[in-house]
Amino acid sequence: MLLSLRIENFALIDNLELELFPGLNIMTGETGAGKSIILDAIDAALGGKVSSRMLRTGTNRALIEATFQTNPQLSEWLASQEIDLLDDGAVICSREITSRSNRTRLNGVVVNKQQIQELREQLVEITAQGQTFLLGREAIQREWLDSFGGIKLLDLRQKVTQLFEIAQRSHRALKARQDSDRNRLQQIDLLQYQLKELDAADLSEPDELENLESDRMRLSHSVELQQQSYQVYEILYQNDAENACADLLGKAESILTEMVAVDGNLQGILELVTSALTQVEEAGRAINTYGDNLESEPEQLEQIEDRIRQLKQICRKYGATLQDAIAYAQKLRQELDGLTNHEQSIEELEKIAAADRKTLVKACHELTQLRQIAATQLEQKLVATLKSLAMEKVLFRVTIAAIEPNTFGADRVTFEFSPNPGEPLQPLSETASGGEISRFLLALKTCFAQADPIGTMVFDEIDVGVSGRVSQAIALQLWQLSRNRQVLCVTHQPIVAAIADHHFRVSKQVVMVNQNSATNSATNSSENSNGNGKPELTERTTVQVQLLEPEQRKQELAQIAGGVNVSASESVPENGSENGSVKSLADRKTKKKDPPLNPAVSQAIAFAESLLTQAAAIKNSDRG
Repeated sequence: MLLSLRIENFALIDNLELELFPGLNIMTGETGAGKSIILDAIDAALGGKVSSRMLRTGTNRALIEATFQTNPQLSEWLASQEIDLLDDGAVICSREITSRSNRTRLNGVVVNKQQIQELREQLVEITAQGQTFLLGREAIQREWLDSFGGIKLLDLRQKVTQLFEIAQRSHRALKARQDSDRNRLQQIDLLQYQLKELDAADLSEPDELENLESDRMRLSHSVELQQQSYQVYEILYQNDAENACADLLGKAESILTEMVAVDGNLQGILELVTSALTQVEEAGRAINTYGDNLESEPEQLEQIEDRIRQLKQICRKYGATLQDAIAYAQKLRQELDGLTNHEQSIEELEKIAAADRKTLVKACHELTQLRQIAATQLEQKLVATLKSLAMEKVLFRVTIAAIEPNTFGADRVTFEFSPNPGEPLQPLSETASGGEISRFLLALKTCFAQADPIGTMVFDEIDVGVSGRVSQAIALQLWQLSRNRQVLCVTHQPIVAAIADHHFRVSKQVVMVNQNSATNSATNSSENSNGNGKPELTERTTVQVQLLEPEQRKQELAQIAGGVNVSASESVPENGSENGSVKSLADRKTKKKDPPLNPAVSQAIAFAESLLTQAAAIKNSDRG
């Protein structure tokens, strides 16, 4: 429940402190008196949209504080946000607005937009005239039906949202696989062709190309190598024309043997020569064998050259070196394995997508059933409420049509309405007049309040476009609604105002203030004087709210109903004060006898008295 509202420098309000009460709080006042500013301030305190234009002229800071009574659910939420309760257990929502920024606080703690929105949903619901156009939107109608359906329906809808996302993901995976399947098959063909070519090359040794080139070099020079080997053999081991190296070393060995017999110190040299002779003889025999075995092999050379050409072609296509080509072949095997042995085939993806959709459709069907139950209950309650609002022949139906499943289910929800006998049910936006739509919105909010009660409900001229008996029905509905919650209602209807538990009058007052104070300037008094040492005064408009006493209520109702001024005089600020007092007829009574009221005023007063009497009787009857 909203306990109090404090407003500073907001729009036309300079400084206002308003205490509110349980039950039905009614605000009245002339058009443009500032009633909407009060509601805008409540909205702003709870995170509504604000701008620097809402600052009172001449000021650079506005402050709004709305104090609410706490409850266990609210206390639990505050604890979850690590926000302490005040000593008296109240919750203060404050909004500071400057030309550059604005901040929202809960009990002095700065909070973000999401936090204040969560809190707002627990504290206040504001219903204004501008909301009537929302009634024609199917999405809004679906939201209202789901809210009326309660926690079970909302939980299932959240489940449907999750299942829809799962079904969408599996469908996208299947479609992507189907779209890419042709490219995948083409890619498989390419990889298989490349791998076949690489496998046919029988790549196993990274050094094969170098070895083959060496063999080719040897075979292409076999004749020259054979001739040269014979030459080396002759030089080293046997030469008919001249002494070979082995012969010379043999002679040297014989001479050194004789010398060693004389001088043993030459034994080391002898051993070296003997070793050299042995190696030369071995080398001579080896080169002779090499030359004997060396033959020209044209066929083998051709095979080697063919192999070299094949390997170089492979390197040009698949890698700079043979080692790179072998690595690329391994990579192709892995890619081909990934494409041909995919974890999930198209058939598997189709099965998954079908299963996910089946689960979604089943949940949507369950959601539809809950909506149908909620629709039946809403139809009954809403029709009953509308009949109490002087719409005895009204027809209302919630039509639920099947559509393709989406994140909200598989239903199109349409509110159909027939306010007059003989007229067919049609979509709400096409049938209701202004007065009928206002009553429909009030009835709808009443039904929702029964399903999910909220602490404070605010109605901004919900009774617009109606009069007479309908006004009486709306008044009774508002009063009944306020029996278990706080209701704040702005109205121009005297019948509605008469049934209030607490009646506030909102008015605009033009007062004379010091120009220096009005502009917040820092100039001295001499700069703001008229030359006579007196401060210059300027006119300022401010909004005032007054809780009316019984006699003042009678006068206010008479003025609303009859359009006549029943006060002895208008509100006049006294002594240049911005907070001038309002003098009622009773306040202006003197010792002299007041002149008789004119007939119009007398009739208005009598009508106001009858409204108050009638309202009292209705309240007593309803309590009984």
